[in-house]
Amino acid sequence: MALPLPISPCTKRDGISCLSCEHFEYASTMATTLLAPVKTERQILEHSMSEDDPNANIQLPSVIGSQPRWGPRHRGAQELAELYSPGKRLQEWVCVVVCCTLCVCAGLLMARHIRADASLLVAAIAGVLTADFASGVVHWAADTWGAVDLPLIGKNFLRPFREHHIDPTSITRHDFIETNGDNFAITIPVLARIVWQLLSCDDVIVNKEFNWIAYWYLCCIFVAMTNQIHKWSHTYFGLPTWVVCLQEWHVILPRRHHRIHHVAPHETYFCITTGWLNWPLEKLRFWSTLELIIEALTGCKPRADDMKWAQK
Repeated sequence: MALPLPISPCTKRDGISCLSCEHFEYASTMATTLLAPVKTERQILEHSMSEDDPNANIQLPSVIGSQPRWGPRHRGAQELAELYSPGKRLQEWVCVVVCCTLCVCAGLLMARHIRADASLLVAAIAGVLTADFASGVVHWAADTWGAVDLPLIGKNFLRPFREHHIDPTSITRHDFIETNGDNFAITIPVLARIVWQLLSCDDVIVNKEFNWIAYWYLCCIFVAMTNQIHKWSHTYFGLPTWVVCLQEWHVILPRRHHRIHHVAPHETYFCITTGWLNWPLEKLRFWSTLELIIEALTGCKPRADDMKWAQK
């Protein structure tokens, strides 16, 4: 659900806030309605970086200390950015090339089997929903658990999540390869299986299984594009008109909607493909319940490593 998020005209760019009581009453009223119960506008303004002016690192008077809370000048963000290695870059390049090759091959092989019917539409919608839920699971797990100093996955996988919370607009400075390499990698086994099935099975079997093939193919497409969609949700300047339209229609993750996740301590709205599942999962307390169970079983505190980097 999209949350209306106008930047208040009485919020000055020098960080001095003169938000009126009427504005806060409006935010409080909005927070108790059915569609926007998660974060108020006041929480968003005070506890997340003002991304439409990312270089200002706006800090309201409630902030104590001279160090920036967010942005590229944050000490933790700078340390994490330096951990991006040539080896990681090579892995991303390989994954992007392999994924794109498989995706094109699968698409061409599927073209002659396409039948426009309701079942194909259902398969497409199911694929999108699966991708959105998968993005939430991976995002929640990486945000909430583990540490950058873990072998193998720490610097290569968890590091970008830690950097992103401290410097949300860093993703807008990443090129296509760095932005999408990891997501493309996830889809390679499934796309390889689809290509093998289309090449090795006869037409009768392919036609019988085509809706399942289409489901997995579209799921892979949306999974592969999730971080690009995520990048667009942090891009407030220069987006193509068609991307803005898709965001406004909530076909893909809207900017105002994703801003809710970036309210510290980043404990909600983890789905970042379309964001369609964020509100129902929040109403079910899905993520918080999982965290309570895991903490009770392991003693690990949610987002402990995330907080450590934020406090540098």
